[in-house]
This record gives sequence, structure tokens and C-alpha cells, in this order.
Amino acid sequence: MKILYAIQGTGNGHLSRAKDIVPALRKHAQVDIIVSGVQADINLPFKIKHWYKGFGFIFGKKGGVDIYATFKANKIKRFYQEIMSCPVDEYDLVINDFEPISAWAAKLKGVPCFALSHQSAMQSKKVPRPHHKDWLGIFILKNYAPANKSYSFHFKRYDERIYTPVIRNEIRKQEVTTGKHITVYLPAYDDKRLINVLGRIKSTQFEVFSKHTRHSYTDGNVKIQEINAEQFIKSMAGSMGVLCGAGFETPAEALYLRKKVMVVPMKRQYEQHFNAESLKELGVPVIPKLSAKYIDYIRVWIEKDYQITVNFPNETDDIVAQLINDYKNIASFESSKSKFNPFPKLEFIYA
Repeated sequence: MKILYAIQGTGNGHLSRAKDIVPALRKHAQVDIIVSGVQADINLPFKIKHWYKGFGFIFGKKGGVDIYATFKANKIKRFYQEIMSCPVDEYDLVINDFEPISAWAAKLKGVPCFALSHQSAMQSKKVPRPHHKDWLGIFILKNYAPANKSYSFHFKRYDERIYTPVIRNEIRKQEVTTGKHITVYLPAYDDKRLINVLGRIKSTQFEVFSKHTRHSYTDGNVKIQEINAEQFIKSMAGSMGVLCGAGFETPAEALYLRKKVMVVPMKRQYEQHFNAESLKELGVPVIPKLSAKYIDYIRVWIEKDYQITVNFPNETDDIVAQLINDYKNIASFESSKSKFNPFPKLEFIYA
């Protein structure tokens, strides 16, 4: 059996999860890996067969996605060419972590594609939803990476085939201590904004991991450093708390490490607003943006105990085994019913 495992490379969470998922997949099949996206800071310890530019989102410096930079970086013609050149027809199954090139290639060529992602959980009506509607965000979540069947991750088991987060082994093995600093990862804010806000809370040391610097420096009580996966994990494991965006992996890992967490959802990133609602249910404080207006909220969070107990068992092997078994059952049923095809090839009209 040959599997193509496709990973979204915008942000670090998908690649972090892959470190545990790829070995689990390789217990069942031959696995090749493709990645698309341009803003990841984590290297995988596996050979990447193809790395596409794909259709990614560019982080801005004021708390959200930079729409202009996003559209400037993404070329529709190139995106189409990457889809048509993606060799999904060489595989029995595509397993997709919110990666658009392989998902659309599989849909157009009639190759089975199973989602194994956090974003696919948003399709369930049982998942907490933001109070506001973002029609572009809804469209992206539904159509960015289509799949025949979904296996999802979220902070709680909200529905069937929604599992708790994959906590990579390097996090599970970390020695946890309680230091005197707050670890900060807010990639959509530039260093100037971070220093201006956090520098006013002089009683606390902040270790900021920034996408906007190439060297480390300290400004008062704020240490700015470039993103390094190992240093980030150590900083988080030894912190008194974690201030981060409302992504998925970082809050999940911080909660697993028994750290108090505060999140700032990224503007124009609808998935993060879904996450914020779920984190609120768990008791995690959420602020709408990083600004002087919310300094007192941050200060109170630092001073109080917001530790939350979660249960994120290590069940990656079981989830992967269930996915593979489901695929085999569907494929077997398809072969026995010549007129039935659960993975139909779509007509593609390109004007």
C-alpha cells in the first residue's frame, strides 16, 4: 500500500504533528511526504518528496493575516499547475493535513483523500463556533482542502472521529519546571508592538519567539529571539505561562505541560476564532488583540493561577490504525460493487 501524506507548511503546528504521525503511518504502508506553504520554522526528520509553494497565508505585523502580501505571494496559474503536476495517482490513498495541492489533485483525479487535521473538525456542528460570521473564513475552511472522509483533532472530543491533540513525544518527555518568565509566540505581531505592550509589565520577564527577527536581543524585560524549535520547547516547559495566538498545537502543548495560557486570536484567521471559543470553554483567558488597552488583563492573568487540567492521551497509533482500516473496508466494498465509487473523478472545466 502506498500513501501520500500531505502537510500544510504555513505555520508550525502541522509539521510538529507530522513528527509522530509519519512513523505511525509507516507501520502500515510505504509513505511519501509532500509539503506546501512558505512560513514554517520547523524541519522534519524525514525526506520530503515534493515541496510546493501552494496557497498559503502570510502573517502580518499588526495581529492578523496580511491580505495584500498573501495575494501577492500566491499565483493562481502556479497553483493550478502544481495541482495538475501533483502525482496523487501514484498512490492508493492521500492523507491530508489541510494541504490544498494534493487535496484538489486527488479530487480532480478520483484518488481517495482522507483528512487528518485540526481544521476538518470545524465542519462538525458540535464544535463551539465564533459569535461572528466570516464568510470568507467559512468558505476557506470548507473548500481549501476537500476530502472524502475526515479524522480530526480538537481540544475536546466534540463528535465522532474528533480526537484530542497529537502531543509529540519531544513534548511528552520534557522536564517541566516553573520559572519566572512568560513564553510568548505571537507571529502576527512585530517586535516593536510586542516590546511596547509587554515592556510596560516590568515585574515580569518575557521570552518572545519572533518571526520578524534574525538575531536575539533584549529590551528591558523583553527578550526577543528568532524561532528555534528546541529553544521554544525548553522555554515553554520552564515558564510560568504561555501567551500565544489561538492556534492549535501551541495552546495544546502548553496545556499538556500544565502551563497557564492566554491567547490572542489572529485577525482574519477564522479558525483561530473557533479555537478561542473552545479554549474559553476550558477556562483559558482570551483577549481580542495585543494592545495597551489589555495590559491590565495580561497582568491579572500573570498574577493569578489559571492552570487547567487536560487529558490528552497518546493515541496516535490507534487513530492511524482506524483510518487505515476504514480505508481498506471502503476500498474492499468498492471493488465488490462495480457500479459504486465512493471516490469519483470530477470533471474539471478550466476557462
